[in-house]
Amino acid sequence: MPISVDIDVMLARRKMSVGELADRVGITPANLAVLKNGRAKAVRFATLAALCEALECQPGDLLRWEAEDTPGG
Repeated sequence: MPISVDIDVMLARRKMSVGELADRVGITPANLAVLKNGRAKAVRFATLAALCEALECQPGDLLRWEAEDTPGG
């Protein structure tokens, strides 16, 4: 997937656990793990805003686009 999720980077910078972040955001640790591991198909803006508020960051600190490898290129 060309969108990479860097929640784990921000968690390390903030010295925060997945459980603590899940509590602050109001989602289950399991759902946060799905998002953190890049398995989510979508994220609500409200959830993204809550993540940014809890981690004191911008959406671009959590999500980034990477070009996909193209065959023969």
